[in-house]
Amino acid sequence: MTVSPDNVAGNKSLNRSDPITRTAIIGCGGMARNHVNNILQDPRGTSLEVMCEPVEANFALMQAVFAEHGLKAPPNVPDLQTMLDQWAEDLDAVFIVTPHSMHYDHVSLCLEAGVDVLVEKPMVVNQEQAKSLIAQRDATGRLLVVAFQGSLSPHIRWTADKLRDGTLGSIRAISGTVWQNWKRLGDNRWRSDPVISGGGFMFDTGAHIMNTIADLAGEDFVEVAAWQDNAGTQVDIMTTVMARLESGPYVTIHACGDALEPSCSSEILVFTEKARIRACMWGRYVEVQKAGEQESRAVELPAMKTAWHRFLDVRNGVIENPSPPEIGLRMLKLWDAIKASAEQKGRPVRC
Repeated sequence: MTVSPDNVAGNKSLNRSDPITRTAIIGCGGMARNHVNNILQDPRGTSLEVMCEPVEANFALMQAVFAEHGLKAPPNVPDLQTMLDQWAEDLDAVFIVTPHSMHYDHVSLCLEAGVDVLVEKPMVVNQEQAKSLIAQRDATGRLLVVAFQGSLSPHIRWTADKLRDGTLGSIRAISGTVWQNWKRLGDNRWRSDPVISGGGFMFDTGAHIMNTIADLAGEDFVEVAAWQDNAGTQVDIMTTVMARLESGPYVTIHACGDALEPSCSSEILVFTEKARIRACMWGRYVEVQKAGEQESRAVELPAMKTAWHRFLDVRNGVIENPSPPEIGLRMLKLWDAIKASAEQKGRPVRC
């Protein structure tokens, strides 16, 4: 299918030495528009060929994003199967940015259509779906990356490597806190519906802290106790977790989805026998204070790329995939244990 030059993001400032990744965006909601705005600011070989959005108002808002960059938006095919039937042969990859409960069907269709996939977090809503997608990834040979900024972050990758090789000593304890005025956000309409969202604050914004802590820990959780408060809604708003890792260290996580307005932040502390590590769940920074030092020092690494640009690095063979679907499965195991314990009013459950 021939695409008008006006529809190609790369025409604006394309580095011709970069391979061109012909891409479809699945979903045109607020998060998708943010991702597309970042891509248009830094195309780097990305050619946005087509959109798939059934809600006309959402596509109109996406058209406005392109207009702000002096570009015409690509065509919109509202039905995903129809879009793939018409476009799959002319696509290299898709970026799926749809409500959580839709991820499984959308990823599955795209893998079977023979395109590589970057999917927003959380990957899917249960372990069975995660295992099914891992099998589908293996059967199709396509690339599947989960858009967890923490796992994709050079800072978290550096920290995980140092924790694995013993440079910082063995882990003693991990503590994490995430907070946001999530309950009062106007765009939380579908997120507040458990059927569509699969969970509340802890499964949405909090998915990042669960994933990054699990990534840094580098081992399975064996026991979890958790409490959740829906604060008058249908989904969790407040969550407190106490857990134990396979090798013994304790982990605590606190999520407050009814924090001051506006806010969205986090802090993770990792205590080892040789150091104290401070990071955020998105991997924007890491600070290390070693034994004998009075203050922590920032780890100097290249600035974090967007999830899309890290995906391109994986596709182009620059880096190994740091956020495969096994990452999504690991987070879901923790999430399932949290829900199971919370349903029993904090009774510890085995993972």
